Amino acid sequence: MPLHGQSSGGWTESSSALRILNVGIRNTFSTLTNDAFTQTNPTAVATNVSTRVDTTLSGVLSGSVAFVRPDAGSDFVGGPGSNAVQTAIAAAVLQAQGYRPLGLFINSANGNAYENIPGVASGLGPYVCAMGTYGDALYETAMIGDAVAGDPPAGTAIVYVSGQRLISSRNGFLLPRTQLDLAGAAIISTDDVTVAAESFVAAVDNSSTILGVLKMPPDATQTELVFDARI
Repeated sequence: MPLHGQSSGGWTESSSALRILNVGIRNTFSTLTNDAFTQTNPTAVATNVSTRVDTTLSGVLSGSVAFVRPDAGSDFVGGPGSNAVQTAIAAAVLQAQGYRPLGLFINSANGNAYENIPGVASGLGPYVCAMGTYGDALYETAMIGDAVAGDPPAGTAIVYVSGQRLISSRNGFLLPRTQLDLAGAAIISTDDVTVAAESFVAAVDNSSTILGVLKMPPDATQTELVFDARI
């Protein structure tokens, strides 16, 4: 279903995946990591790739999760990092305790064709934080790894339902924290070390920060997540 109100279509034709409905804070006080401009997409898990990501683009993308990156130094933000980066952070105890999501990137770091590229020029990547309401067209569409007890397994289509809590996948895309099991009889956690970025780095299931609460799941009419942020 569509949201209430009217639109010229400008937002549906936008090059940005993140749509600001009620903004918290636009934060530009941190420097982007080097890999914020060079990472492949997806960056950590290259199987069961989301149908919502353009794999030809490099660098952190609009609508992806911004992480504080202690491996890069003081006051750096970037994506969740590649598999090698996440593994290295996990092995460094001090860095692992500081690996946390901050919000969602407003723009893609490398910009888009025929646009100005302020991120490349400034080394800064604005992200939204401190609550707000947003629509996001970038999210996981299938399980990228096996959830708890392998159920649902990797490759299973993700079902979004109003009220789900949203976390970050290992690729820095939004992901629901829970799903039904394959029998449809029980709710299980997807916050698993093979699926979620923070759980992978912490090597502990169910350790991810809640990024928001889903208000409207995507459908054929409006293919974005609409959610109230919690970070």
